Amino acid sequence: MPSYQLSVNGKKYSVDADEQMPLLWVIRDLIGLTGTKYGCGIAQCGACTVHLSGAPVRSCSFPVSAVGEQPVTTIEGLSDDNSHPVQRAWIAEQVPQCGYCQSGQIMSAAALLAGNANPDDEAIHAAMNGNICRCGTYPRIRKAIKTAASYSH
Repeated sequence: MPSYQLSVNGKKYSVDADEQMPLLWVIRDLIGLTGTKYGCGIAQCGACTVHLSGAPVRSCSFPVSAVGEQPVTTIEGLSDDNSHPVQRAWIAEQVPQCGYCQSGQIMSAAALLAGNANPDDEAIHAAMNGNICRCGTYPRIRKAIKTAASYSH
């Protein structure tokens, strides 16, 4: 079994995994970070979203062999005390209902704001489209993204 050297949330990890093992399972089962959730297993719901070199990827269908030397950031890596602007906004706007999809939602929103500090509704929709919330908290998610954007103004 191949061995991979990964940088996850700024820490180095050496993991032995099949080359096709999804990054999600490496993160959860081999590294032990459980904030990233399994939702569908086919990259459709967004619950498993993490950042790879700052870009959002669906870790449930992204093989560990494709990571290479790119840094991975999970929900645990945004901040250790919920001080990231998106996390603060999520709390302020009381976004979660059941909460299951929220780590993926937050990671997609953080990637959006890293590239667009003041997104309009169209940009928010485009970036968040495909992140499914079964509870339907989409209006609160949009409001929280705008709140997070306002923190830097």
